Amino acid sequence: MLREPGGTPIGEEIRHTLKHSAANHAMTPETELLLMNASRAQLVREVIRPALAAGEIVLCDRFYDSTTAYQGYGRQLDLGIVKGIIDYAVGQTRPHLTLLLLIPQEVSERRRLARQATLPFMRDRIEEADRDFFERVAQGYLAIAAAEPERVRSLSAGHNVPQLHEEIWCVVEPLLPR
Repeated sequence: MLREPGGTPIGEEIRHTLKHSAANHAMTPETELLLMNASRAQLVREVIRPALAAGEIVLCDRFYDSTTAYQGYGRQLDLGIVKGIIDYAVGQTRPHLTLLLLIPQEVSERRRLARQATLPFMRDRIEEADRDFFERVAQGYLAIAAAEPERVRSLSAGHNVPQLHEEIWCVVEPLLPR
């Protein structure tokens, strides 16, 4: 399983700059957009394409749609420019399936605060954003899901983990080679 930003040595350096560096307080939304996609371009070319060419299944924690949601909707950058930069970073490498796990905003906020509490020595600049930012991000994901319901499958993640696991498996299993 891969993560974004990150997933390669270069990507992990970019991840640190984006999220954890003490020097990133003045980072502009435009810089964030470009750095996210620099990490993504490296990940696509170094890891994802070779894995797909070898017939492997690739799972990624955040990918293609995250930039639209976070930088487009959340940071309120021009969606056309955001899409163009994402398209340049990924080329023809697009997700076949995206699982959008839906949870109530209050649960999301609790989890975010709990994550921050477990990282006392490392701040996360993105998670420091205000509630309005995260509400815009959530609306962005919903807009993406509404625009591409065949690719983006929305699942309620507010119940227990075994039930969510079963629901995910029901969506994924038919797509796997027999």
